[in-house]
Amino acid sequence: MRTDAITAPTANGGPAASPRDTPLLRAQNVHRLLGSGDTVNHVLRGVDLAIGSTEYASIVGASGSGKSTLLYLLGGLDRPSQRDESDVPFDPPSRVFIDGEDTVELNDVQLARLRNEKVGFVFQFHYLLKEFSAQENVCLPMFKLGRWSRDEAMERGAALLKQLGLGDKLRRKANRLSGGEQQRVAIARALANEPAVLLADEPTGNLDRKNSEIVAEIFDELGAKGQAIIIVTHDLALARRARRMVKMEDGAIVSDAPAAALVPSPGTPGVPAQREVRG
Repeated sequence: MRTDAITAPTANGGPAASPRDTPLLRAQNVHRLLGSGDTVNHVLRGVDLAIGSTEYASIVGASGSGKSTLLYLLGGLDRPSQRDESDVPFDPPSRVFIDGEDTVELNDVQLARLRNEKVGFVFQFHYLLKEFSAQENVCLPMFKLGRWSRDEAMERGAALLKQLGLGDKLRRKANRLSGGEQQRVAIARALANEPAVLLADEPTGNLDRKNSEIVAEIFDELGAKGQAIIIVTHDLALARRARRMVKMEDGAIVSDAPAAALVPSPGTPGVPAQREVRG
């Protein structure tokens, strides 16, 4: 895929200030408890994390480490817990901020609006509507947000699909696309509303190696052009392509550093090729 194939969907056409200047996403002493009573599970245990407006970061860890839960909280799909197992408030308060907005202070309608404006999601399973065309699937978030007219949204949807190599599949129903094509449509849909940040949960987990590489290259190009991206993955090769790698264990962050500094290249003498991060 050409390195100039994808334009980062930022309103001003260029990267924002240094990623460390003003966090786009910020977790403050974030806790998440699931269940109640004897079955309560303390999934996240006081996570602090800041993601800048042009950062490309990966979050890795064993299954059950809390990485996907953290991603959903950062994207406003869930809310952090405010009290521990003994009903004692967390101090400092458990908070997630999206572009400066405290998600705890927003009602469901306000949070949904913020999420639709600021965040694009890509999941392991594409969740496309099979009775809709590729172009229509991409346009659905734009129809909901209402920033563009229907014709403008359809034109933008077509442009995004063309940038992702699907210009000849605009009107093809989602269930008639290959797995790799469906995931590229899902990425286009995530970019539709010019999100400030793209959040991806195991985006290559359901793809073969060839299509995984295509998707990885798309993220590389977007990240290089200033799009903020966070990827949760077990795929070590994909995680290493980010500029920053956050590792989680038992609901807490145990390391946070440039990806290249944390993980040696599979081609390094004496280092075997790896795919999964097992914690």
